[in-house]
Amino acid sequence: MSEENIRRRKEKCENCTKQCNKKPSDEDRSSLPEEDVANGEVPASSHLLKQQVLLSACLSCEGCVSEEESLKISQQNLEEVARVLGLNKKCDVSKHQVLVVSVCPQSLPFFAVKYGLDIPEATRKLCGFLKSLGVQYVFDTTLAAGFSILESQRDFVQRYSRRHHDSQALPMFTSSCPGWIRYAERVLGSLVTPHICTARSPQQIMGCLVKDYFTKQQKLSPDKLYHIMVAPCFDKKLEAVREEFYNSLLESRDVDCVLTSGEVFHMMEQMKVSLAGDPALVRHQGRGSEGFLEHIFKYAASELFSLDVEEITYKTLRNRDFQEVCLERDGEVLLQFASVYGFRNIQTLVHRMRKGHVPYQLVEVLSCPGGCVSGRGQAQGETGGRVDKALVQQMEEAYSSLPVRLPDTNPGLHFLYQDWLEGQDSTHANTLLHTQYTQTITMLPIGTIV
Repeated sequence: MSEENIRRRKEKCENCTKQCNKKPSDEDRSSLPEEDVANGEVPASSHLLKQQVLLSACLSCEGCVSEEESLKISQQNLEEVARVLGLNKKCDVSKHQVLVVSVCPQSLPFFAVKYGLDIPEATRKLCGFLKSLGVQYVFDTTLAAGFSILESQRDFVQRYSRRHHDSQALPMFTSSCPGWIRYAERVLGSLVTPHICTARSPQQIMGCLVKDYFTKQQKLSPDKLYHIMVAPCFDKKLEAVREEFYNSLLESRDVDCVLTSGEVFHMMEQMKVSLAGDPALVRHQGRGSEGFLEHIFKYAASELFSLDVEEITYKTLRNRDFQEVCLERDGEVLLQFASVYGFRNIQTLVHRMRKGHVPYQLVEVLSCPGGCVSGRGQAQGETGGRVDKALVQQMEEAYSSLPVRLPDTNPGLHFLYQDWLEGQDSTHANTLLHTQYTQTITMLPIGTIV
């Protein structure tokens, strides 16, 4: 692609704040085939289950997705899950794939609100449904998020210590949002990518935990396990197909299929769901997300300045999705962090960065306004398109009702660091818990950004 075409593509992408106009029609939203429901089968033909990665509140519109990626993403739907389940029923037991589902904690409030239940009850409903399909194991990703938070904390402290001789050390940008990562790699390039935290997202750490540690515990080859992720965001599908998360030798991905909360709920509505299990649920700090800013802020205050921070006070700047937090001592500002959610606020951040006017040491960046609970895979209204604000408010209230547990105090994490990763700073830990983000502007396909 010529430099002029690259320039035009960047300009289009950076100025585009419109929603993708390729919305499912009313016909596409028709209910699932009655015969599938009656037979207790996973419906495999509903057009609703084939929704594309949209711009909406996320940043990865079709113009940023290559044909190869589009093909891989199109295979991440309930039809593919039905195919795996169907093969398990038909083939010899020795050829079965074990189905494992990991559920993001930000998806659980959606099911709670939709069914008028509290989160533990809604989780039982979801687990019962998944087990009825033939899923053997259901996990939540809180443990994986704990790994991501702890590694992000250490990454920040290391960057802070070299800030005077490394111009790209700070500010550090969080790396858990795939829409933001795609935008940074494909549009912003070297301006931003060296600043992105190398810790893998909770989704992809969960992928490693399941396909590496859990398979060894179960004495399974990774290709004998099919790993499904239930997430609030369409862009998580895009993250799952990144090349660095694929084992070419075993022909196995860390996460084989991502289903949005909305996709799963649509199917649950068509099938009778029994209750089973009673999982204990917790969350990390932060409103509607994993709380990377709050965890890193408190850790850095303790490690760098020996200050114990109990409560964090946010100062709202442009709007509720652009806030900052400061750590002060004797009138001196020691740390200044910001949370920046939504495309318009990200644009403001990038504009300031280009002018050298970013005072922050860390920025928590999420492409969805309101954070992960507001992901377009679950926050859209019944007719699609616009965010259902009442639904989002209810989900935020439900999410905040979960008890908070600090990853630093989770004994399961400390055990796995030793039993699985051979220590916190081991080569194995660095390989499985971290990745790299690089400029890939020249890889943009030619097409229309809507």
